Amino acid sequence: MRTRSVNNKPSSQATAFKLLTAASLFLLPACGSPQTTDTAAEEANVTSEELVDDTASYVGEEVTIRGEVEATVDETAFLMADDDYFNGEGILVINASSEPFVVPDVGETQVQVTGQVETFAMTAVSTEYGLTLDADLYNEYEDQPVIIAQSIALAPDPGDITANPEFYYDKRIAVEGEVEDILESGLFTLDEDELFGGDDLLVIPGELASTVQEDEIVTATGVLRPYIAADFERDYDLQWDLSVQKTIEAEYETKPVFVADMVYPSAVPE
Repeated sequence: MRTRSVNNKPSSQATAFKLLTAASLFLLPACGSPQTTDTAAEEANVTSEELVDDTASYVGEEVTIRGEVEATVDETAFLMADDDYFNGEGILVINASSEPFVVPDVGETQVQVTGQVETFAMTAVSTEYGLTLDADLYNEYEDQPVIIAQSIALAPDPGDITANPEFYYDKRIAVEGEVEDILESGLFTLDEDELFGGDDLLVIPGELASTVQEDEIVTATGVLRPYIAADFERDYDLQWDLSVQKTIEAEYETKPVFVADMVYPSAVPE
């Protein structure tokens, strides 16, 4: 697997693809059951000009991007963008995950999307994915790059989660942060920047999550839950020894913890 970082420098190329130059972009295995990703994966940095000039090479690729929802098109699609770059112009994302996704707050909500980059053809997309698309809404995107999303998750900062955990409980989310402490049994915490004034977030990695290193910037996807020992013993085969179990119960009982099904390194520009 190759992991790519993008340096954010504006370009005058096709605006619908510009978001890919404003967000970290990863080449991942096809979606489906959770996959493991080697944290030592080779990283190849590219400039925004190289990415835009080489748009054709990304068609057919599986990518993951994180960004802000700029606007919704309808219940099936939205535009992802970053107001700090490219005047907020974004790329079309079609939800083909079979799971409904409602944007909580357009213009402020960060999401993570995993899917295939295609050249948008409304009729072909409608037929292949069993979608009903309104030509009046989608004609302007014809022949432009689109991400056909098989996975969509909210992408809050760790501090947002710890400040308002009830909002995120039992929702699929993707969280990016720096590994602060590595505990026994593979548990680790994600450090929250002082800017947000939050607590560190405990992560319980699943069997398919990759090994992490202290100070590594990673992205984890999974579900946030309040730590209730009886519930976790019922729902997960954690296989903790008694000392770990007592430590977690003492420090995190009823607090939010993150059960990750996938952990992989974030793309960080050089």
